[in-house]
Amino acid sequence: MNDLAMVRRTFLAKVGLAAVSTAFVVQSRDTRAQMAVPNSAGTDSPKLRAPANACDCHMHIYDPVRFPMVPSQRVPPTDAAVPQYRLLQKRIGTSRVVIVTPRNYATENQVTVDAMAQLGPNARGVAVLHPAVTDAELKRLHDAGVRGIRFSLTDPATAVVTLDMVEPLSARVADLGWHVQFNVEGQQVVDWARLLRRLPSQTVFDHMGHPPLPAGLEHPSHGIIRGLIDRGRTWVKLSGAYSNSKVGPPYAEATKIAQAFVQAAPERMVWGSDWPHPSEAPDRKPNDAALFDLLSEWAPDETTRHRILVENPATLYGFGRSL
Repeated sequence: MNDLAMVRRTFLAKVGLAAVSTAFVVQSRDTRAQMAVPNSAGTDSPKLRAPANACDCHMHIYDPVRFPMVPSQRVPPTDAAVPQYRLLQKRIGTSRVVIVTPRNYATENQVTVDAMAQLGPNARGVAVLHPAVTDAELKRLHDAGVRGIRFSLTDPATAVVTLDMVEPLSARVADLGWHVQFNVEGQQVVDWARLLRRLPSQTVFDHMGHPPLPAGLEHPSHGIIRGLIDRGRTWVKLSGAYSNSKVGPPYAEATKIAQAFVQAAPERMVWGSDWPHPSEAPDRKPNDAALFDLLSEWAPDETTRHRILVENPATLYGFGRSL
């Protein structure tokens, strides 16, 4: 074989190897991109790449086989235990998580404690409690990774806590450095403004405070939450886009609310998926990749998004510090 033929054969071999390698990489990317997740529409990955240590600050675990639920009018999602949630993490790229005990478990928080144990040091929890909780139980939950308590009061028929429990429990958990998290309607924020302003603990509002639509930002609840943020003790979850929109994807009304919060106080914002989307019917689950991509519009600046996804959750929930 002459030198020219040898060079030609070597070149073709390299081209062939490169083509195979490229095909493998493309196929691998396609495999990663196409991931079906229970309780989530679509299979695509977000266009937005999650930074290292990005946190999903609002989701729920339902594991009825291992942890039976209490009787409730709320129909719980299915296929919503830790293994299914890990698929969502792989799809959207988050690694830290805050697990919120759902109403179907009332004050039975062991499902959340167990999920934190499975997910390890990158997991924190928000429990549901009554004032009769003992100091020993508070310590047990704190040691397990709980950093807040939730009051979901939007629907009296399915609520497992009451308004009169808020102030005494806020006083109990403030010494632990926990916060009180509210899932309430905007009008409830207005009605309870005096109470909210005097709570000794930090407070967190789910789903951007749920201002009534079409008023949105013009509703007085938004101004009240902004005022609480300005006092330096309140945070807002940029979550529940579908619950802050009447027109549906891409949730224009929710975008206006989120952008206003981000522009006013990016240091007090965190993001959450709300998977497995318990308020949505099985045939109406949102696309979680699209929900994550909304952050590109809600917080166009990469430094601000990093703050929302990484730095703020680390401050609020104590990620990076020992339990």
